[in-house]
Amino acid sequence: MRHIINLEVENHSGVLARISGLFSARGFNIESLSVARAEDEDISRMTLVARGDDVIIEQITKQLNKLIDVIRVVDITSNYFVGRELVLVRVNCPPKMRGDIQQVNEIFGAKVVDICQKSMTMEMVGSEEKVDAFMETMRPFGIKEVARTGPIAMLREFRRKS
Repeated sequence: MRHIINLEVENHSGVLARISGLFSARGFNIESLSVARAEDEDISRMTLVARGDDVIIEQITKQLNKLIDVIRVVDITSNYFVGRELVLVRVNCPPKMRGDIQQVNEIFGAKVVDICQKSMTMEMVGSEEKVDAFMETMRPFGIKEVARTGPIAMLREFRRKS
């Protein structure tokens, strides 16, 4: 199963290497990783995506909590959270196809960030499912290049009562 894990860590050199080393030493793959400074400049926030059953993820979480630079680890997969991805996609786009591509952009809320004689580059932000759908819709135009962040996520402050 795919898990989204949020971490708060001390913001200094070597922390990311220790965390990724923990994964590689145990033979676990990190599918995506996003790291940036938090509201406090001494803390960084990470969103990490990994696959494994609940036992493996629990083992990883315990090992991460043992690292000195790690402040907090939360597997948010089964909680209510807000998640977004960013994708930049460059497609083949001769002038006669620009109207068609722009219609797709409007449907998905994508923005054109660069346009050239033979290509167009868009950015789109949304849920993983929305980004996947956008990519599939762009595929027939001829995707030339893609840069995708993977998810970033936060627990929702409001949680529904059962």
